[in-house]
Amino acid sequence: MTIMADTLRITLELDRADNPPLYQDLARFPKGPRRVNRLRTLAHAGLLTQLTPLTLPVERGISPRPEQDATLQAASLELFGPALGN
Repeated sequence: MTIMADTLRITLELDRADNPPLYQDLARFPKGPRRVNRLRTLAHAGLLTQLTPLTLPVERGISPRPEQDATLQAASLELFGPALGN
């Protein structure tokens, strides 16, 4: 059984051709903590966008299906209902 440490050390080499938008974003920061923090922020935001409400842990209090409001349902049906005619 492998025990993982609480810290991951990652060496990253990124060429401009690999991912031009990411390269441009990271290149605006000088080497060091600011660039690493920006990459950490982008990675975290990317991870959150990949998670859907169905895959988020339930203990976070996020319902997989939002509560339905009867008034909003009726308004949606009226708005997107059949055409009225000419």
